[in-house]
Amino acid sequence: MKVAVSSTGPDLDATVSPRFGRCPYFVIVETSTMRYEAIPNTSADSPSGAGIAAAQEVVSRGVNAVLTGRLGPKASNVLSQVGVKMVTGAGGTVRQAVEAYKNGGLTEAPSIPAGQGLGYGRGMGGGRGSGGGRGMGRGMGRGMGLQTPYTAPQPACEAPLAPTSRDAEKETLKRYLTDLETQLKEVKKRLEELK
Repeated sequence: MKVAVSSTGPDLDATVSPRFGRCPYFVIVETSTMRYEAIPNTSADSPSGAGIAAAQEVVSRGVNAVLTGRLGPKASNVLSQVGVKMVTGAGGTVRQAVEAYKNGGLTEAPSIPAGQGLGYGRGMGGGRGSGGGRGMGRGMGRGMGLQTPYTAPQPACEAPLAPTSRDAEKETLKRYLTDLETQLKEVKKRLEELK
């Protein structure tokens, strides 16, 4: 079975990226042999449509499943339409995520039936119960979360899977820290550019 894993780096020891459409790499792994191919995600910096383009890229590589931290609704729709299994909540290294999937430690997210679950709910009622659509409640939140339909909310960043030994845990945490430091540098650089 061929799986695509959203990744922060180009190998099996890289950390799983929590964001599918914006991950730096996809590591495509043949689960029976653990042979892999790393593909840079050319749509990661796109202003829009990154999830759709990323989904189309991995589909074109003939994958059977996607392992990631979180999938957006548009990428989920593309993958669902072609029958690619979607597994969210993956963390740790690419190798650990693939092994966890092979051993049943990660479960497939339900697929979305074509044409369902992706609209904005703009029916005839218009949400105008006794409040008349005027926000009569006390809460000021707009409820504009971007979670995928039919899945439980996922944290913004997944913690690494529990390694098998103390030394493996140290190495995993060091790689995780390096990835976070790199992300922090990129954010600081971008903030300086925006000044």
